[in-house]
Amino acid sequence: MAGMTQEQQMLGFDPLPKKTRKEIFLEEMNRVVPWAALVALIQPHARGAHQALGGRPPFAVETMLRIHCLQLWWNLSDPAMEEELHERPLYREFAGLSGRARLPDET
Repeated sequence: MAGMTQEQQMLGFDPLPKKTRKEIFLEEMNRVVPWAALVALIQPHARGAHQALGGRPPFAVETMLRIHCLQLWWNLSDPAMEEELHERPLYREFAGLSGRARLPDET
């Protein structure tokens, strides 16, 4: 392949990998789910940073909503979802969590 080093070819590096079914599904969910409208419905009832009783600051409502949807779509418990967020960049990206951001735990 033009532009690829021999090492990249040997390691199986593909600059344009095929999208997985999960990637395609999550892209579609980004398009069809009315995230902003759902957040607007939930936000007034969410515990905000000003209401926190100490401890870690809460995550954004949209982040937690997206994580909840991931759990529903793939039947993941809270501990399983925590593990998936650590292992799958795709899920972190969908939830709006950067690679170095703190991640929600199972509690």
